Amino acid sequence: MKATTRKRITSIDMLRGLVMVIMALDHVRDYFNYDAFFYNPTDLNQTNAAIFWTRFVTHFCATVFVFLAGTSAFFVSQRRDKKSLSVWLLKRGLWLVLVEFTIIKLAWLFKLDYSSVVLQVIWILGLSMILLAAFIHLPKKLTIFLSIIVIVGHNAFDSFVPTGIFASGLWTFLHAFNIVDMGIMELFVVYPIIPWVFVMPLGYYFGELYKPTVNSSFRVKRLWQLGIGITLAFFVLRFINIYGDPYAWSTQKSFVFTVMSFLNVTKYPPSLLYLLITLGPSIIFLALAEKWRGSFFDKLITIGRVPMFFYIIHIYIIHLLALIAAVLTGFKASDMVIDVWVNMQPELKGYGFSLWVVYLVWVLLIIGLYPICNWFNTYKSNNRDKWWLSYL
Repeated sequence: MKATTRKRITSIDMLRGLVMVIMALDHVRDYFNYDAFFYNPTDLNQTNAAIFWTRFVTHFCATVFVFLAGTSAFFVSQRRDKKSLSVWLLKRGLWLVLVEFTIIKLAWLFKLDYSSVVLQVIWILGLSMILLAAFIHLPKKLTIFLSIIVIVGHNAFDSFVPTGIFASGLWTFLHAFNIVDMGIMELFVVYPIIPWVFVMPLGYYFGELYKPTVNSSFRVKRLWQLGIGITLAFFVLRFINIYGDPYAWSTQKSFVFTVMSFLNVTKYPPSLLYLLITLGPSIIFLALAEKWRGSFFDKLITIGRVPMFFYIIHIYIIHLLALIAAVLTGFKASDMVIDVWVNMQPELKGYGFSLWVVYLVWVLLIIGLYPICNWFNTYKSNNRDKWWLSYL
């Protein structure tokens, strides 16, 4: 086993911390915004610019989570052989799937009713790690080639509709945003397998840019090239308007709405264009953040070093605050015990607040969470001998 040590990459922690903060905005919107209970924020026939952009900016989160999880696995590979790394990935992946079905399900719903289960981002992170445990044993070039082929080509199957219950259910797990009836429970597949599990291997080999032997100026140059190239690929493909997303863009009633239509890409499942417009700018951010320093950035770094801890506690706090808000505005506490998803709850129609309240709650939430994250980050740093801390 390798016995090397590695300094943490502050720019990566910073990006991870930033997307955690942005993610919290989307979840506060789900639980506090009045409009969230009536229409999709990206539905151009009903939304407005403020709500659309509030939703759009959070698109970056899932891509960065999955991609940088692969990069983090590469860092672990610098201290382990492949067999040891595979075992580590398998255990961590299984743990994340278990957490999705228990701790996180309880946070979202405030009950553990398994008549329905929603497969979300933590599930796909876990599954991607399990499959990455196998991918790392394939030749590097083959893994990168397969990942790019699937990510670029999967939208060719957007219109494919299999026949038969088994085939339809299997296809939902692979590449559809749908419900699978398992008899004893319904599985709501929000994050299907393809193409998510092929994003993580690319993140894994992306980590090679952060080897100690790589010069910082060379790395920044490559980050700019990658980031700009991926972002330009998005604009070219989207402008052509033929391939890369199930829904074409079109001229709208105003310039702002036309831009919104242009950027209104599909997340469930993530289209090629969705991945390009979220991954490209994220890599550009890493190029910019290579030498960023300061108190604000340090706070993002702290949050980025305890992502799982932040993820779990922020959902519980948001849901609890929403329950209190619902009771104070005339709803019952039991209305916030959710069946599938909060804004699908019929008892909560009419609950919620204007968007400025969402932003206020979000800011106060982040201010309140930072000291807790800072404490936990310090605790982890001072207790590296406690194995269970590596799972939070």
